[in-house]
Amino acid sequence: MNDVVRWRAVRDLPSTAEQIASPHDVEARWSSKRDIQWVGYKVHPTETCDAATPHLLTHVETTPATTPDDTMLPTIHAHLAERDLLPAEHLVDKGYTDARTLLTSQSTYGVTIIGPVADDPSWQAQAGAGFAKADFQVDWPGKRVICPQGQQSAKWVAGKDATGEAVVHVHFARSTCLACPVRPQCTKGVVEPRHLTFRTEALSSMLTTQRTYQQRPEFRERYRPRSGIEGTHSQAIKRCDLRHARYRGLPKTRLQHLIIAVAINLVRAVAWLAGLPRAKTRTSAFAALQLHAA
Repeated sequence: MNDVVRWRAVRDLPSTAEQIASPHDVEARWSSKRDIQWVGYKVHPTETCDAATPHLLTHVETTPATTPDDTMLPTIHAHLAERDLLPAEHLVDKGYTDARTLLTSQSTYGVTIIGPVADDPSWQAQAGAGFAKADFQVDWPGKRVICPQGQQSAKWVAGKDATGEAVVHVHFARSTCLACPVRPQCTKGVVEPRHLTFRTEALSSMLTTQRTYQQRPEFRERYRPRSGIEGTHSQAIKRCDLRHARYRGLPKTRLQHLIIAVAINLVRAVAWLAGLPRAKTRTSAFAALQLHAA
C-alpha cells in the first residue's frame, strides 16, 4: 500500500465517537483521560454543597465516553430547571468551563459558574517570560491591537474556528516585527510576524477577567467546596461499584447511575437524621508528617 492510499484509508475512518468499541455493547465508546483508558460511558453527578444541609445528588447525566465535558452544562442546567433545582452558583472543574457556557449560563438560567478556566496555552504564557495574548491591548471598536512595544496591528480579519465559533485573526506587519528589539520574547518565527487569534469581545473579556480572578485567594476560598464532589465519586465507586456497568446500552447504564444516586442519597439522609457528622478529607501519612515537621 503506497503512502497516498494509506493516508486516504486513515482519513476515511469514522471518528472515535462513531466507532463501535465493543462487540458486546454497540453504544459503548473508547476514551482516555491522562493515563486512564476505558470503553463505556461517562457519568456527571450534580449535588448540593451548602454547609447547613445534607449533600444530596440532584441530577445525574450519563453520556458516551467520547462526549466532551464542556458541552454538558447546558444540558444539566436545562434538566435542573425543569425540576426547579437550579443553583445560584454551580461549582465545576476546569473540564466544564467552556467560555461560552460561562457567559450564557447567567443570562439563560441565572446560574453563576464558579470554576477555573484553561490557562493561555501559548508558549509565551506557559514560560511566563514572553509576551502572551494578555499583554496586548485590544481596541475592539477601532479593530486594532497594540503590542507591548506600542506597535499597532496591520490586519484585522474576522473568521471562524474549526468548531464554527466566531474569531478574529490579527496580524502585525512583517517589517515591524523583524525590527523589534524584543522579538525573541514575542515569536519564534524566523521571518513571520506575530499572529494572534481572539474570540468575540465578550468571550475574550470574560476569559481575561476570569484568569485574573482565579489567581486570587477569594476565588480559592469560594471554590473550595467543589472538592466534596470527589468524595461523592469515591463513595459511588467504592460502595456502589460505579465504574462497572452491569447492563448494556446507554439507557440501562443511565438507570444504573440513577439507582446509585438514589442509594447514596438514602445513606446520606439517614446519616443526617441520625446526627452523624460528615467525614473529613483523609490526611495521608506523608502529608501528616509534613505538617508535623512544619
